[in-house]
Amino acid sequence: MSVPAFGLGTFRLQGQVVIDSVSTGLELGYRVIDTAQIYDNEADIGQAIAASGIAREELFITSKIWVANFAKDQLIASLKDSLHKLKTDYLDLTLIHWPSPENQVPVHEFMGALLEAKALGLTRQIGVSNFTVDLMQQAIDAVGAHNIATNQVELHPYLQNHKVVEFAQRQGIQITSYMTLAYGEVLKDPLIQQIAERHRATAAQVTLAWAMQLGYAVIPSSTRRANLDSNLAARDLTLSAADMALIAGLERGQRLTSPKGIAPDWD
Repeated sequence: MSVPAFGLGTFRLQGQVVIDSVSTGLELGYRVIDTAQIYDNEADIGQAIAASGIAREELFITSKIWVANFAKDQLIASLKDSLHKLKTDYLDLTLIHWPSPENQVPVHEFMGALLEAKALGLTRQIGVSNFTVDLMQQAIDAVGAHNIATNQVELHPYLQNHKVVEFAQRQGIQITSYMTLAYGEVLKDPLIQQIAERHRATAAQVTLAWAMQLGYAVIPSSTRRANLDSNLAARDLTLSAADMALIAGLERGQRLTSPKGIAPDWD
């Protein structure tokens, strides 16, 4: 896979909270960090990474370009600013965070600028986030599917995003699942809990393992050391075909994030 299967998310974490989360994660063995310009925590993450002493080549760092920076003359400058904050010369993956509101900046323009950033060595891979099938096709038309490493989308047992997943996989584009634990909602699900009991695992480990077994990358976040440590064990959990089928049956189209004025017309 072009994107590592397991990483650390940092959405909604800022200041000392994100510094502590990333520092603890790196200490426990996390090597994949996911952030975004709009999270306003890139400088804090850069500080945590620098203090860790871990060599840059051991890390996989992802950030996302915010919609205000999509114009061709702004995108690369904003990416360089992100690199400065993160104290690195390059990103491993740079994503378009959301589609351009009302198509103010055409897909071909910002994808072209992102591909130029890759050619300049500012990022090793590029991709998209929150893209529908139609938007993915536009991105493919602009830069080719081989240049799109992933589509990072909300995906959890209650929103399995089948149309987007199937299209992406046909094109060889990896899916990264965010909100895999549905803000903790799926951890309360009786079926998930029953599967967890059978495996002597946690509900979080079961849910993360389910997503990874489907081929998705996951980026759970936590501010608690115990949870950060426990989540790592999801990599070693294998669910049965029966377990996977039961979780598949939890689909109910429950979307948790759809910001007004930015979100596309979802599939």
